[in-house]
Amino acid sequence: MQDMYIEIAARLKDLREIMDYSIEEMAKLTDVTPEEYQVLESGNSDFGFTFLYKAAKALRVDITDLVAGESPRLSTFTVVRNGEGFPIKRRSGFNYQHLAYLFKNKKMEPFVVQVPYEKEAMSKPIPLSTHKGQELDYILEGELKTVVDSHETVLKKGDCIYYDSSKPHGMIANSPEGVTFLAIVTAGDAE
Repeated sequence: MQDMYIEIAARLKDLREIMDYSIEEMAKLTDVTPEEYQVLESGNSDFGFTFLYKAAKALRVDITDLVAGESPRLSTFTVVRNGEGFPIKRRSGFNYQHLAYLFKNKKMEPFVVQVPYEKEAMSKPIPLSTHKGQELDYILEGELKTVVDSHETVLKKGDCIYYDSSKPHGMIANSPEGVTFLAIVTAGDAE
């Protein structure tokens, strides 16, 4: 896994330099401190999904470019077979399968997300993040405990939540078997 961090960090640094952004500018664009950004760009830390999403937007590349070093190529349609989405493992066991990683110029980012149950997480505040755009989460299996702008709710199989992702939001598995859900994230307005 450490090799993957180093590869992503190298692409992050190269793209930052190509865009002529300083470390301080990239830190601001990705909502981290310059010190946190330097640790991430050095490859010595795992990347959260929200950080990668914001970095890709700031660098004007697809998240697949940043994570895999490969650009999407298709523009009419793409098919991703069951279990064959591009894997992105982030944040404490969250596993993302990108369902449109080969499609270029996407207006939304669709993922199947698997979240393991962590008993100790149930007694802690849910980690929150923000990013531009909107998000839809549709529960396929298990239960998801969500917080959006201080409103907490539990979603069960077949339930759906749609929200403004610029508001603080976060989620954890609420069922011992974990949770699997479809997440569709829109980019929001370009700056």
